[in-house]
This record gives sequence, structure tokens and C-alpha cells, in this order.
Amino acid sequence: MPMGRVLGAIALAAGVILLIFGLNASDAPMEQLSETLTGRYSDHTMWYLVGGAAAACGGLVLLLLGRKA
Repeated sequence: MPMGRVLGAIALAAGVILLIFGLNASDAPMEQLSETLTGRYSDHTMWYLVGGAAAACGGLVLLLLGRKA
């Protein structure tokens, strides 16, 4: 398997894990209260969600378009 595809698979897996952490954090009672009062999630939750989405998208692109041996 070419290195680009390996890195893509790793980035995709890491992105999915970060997204799961972000979604779990957004369901926490204090996070929901904070979102209700301020209209936005905490910085940590947003970093998990945005970073996870970016890593998953980048990993998917690398996985699909990685060089073929």
C-alpha cells in the first residue's frame, strides 16, 4: 500500500475519533447549558469538531487519491 494511502487511512481514523470526542463533549450537561446561554460551544469542543472534520476530509482525499503503486 502506498505511503499516501497509509497516511490517509491514519488521518481518516484520527478525524473520526476526534469527531466522536467532539460529539460526546457537546452532549455533556454543562456544555449544553453553556450552549443554551451563550449560543455556542466551548473552544475545546469546537476544536474537536473542526479538527476532526478537517482530518477526516483530508484523510479521505489522501485515501482515495493517493498514488497507486
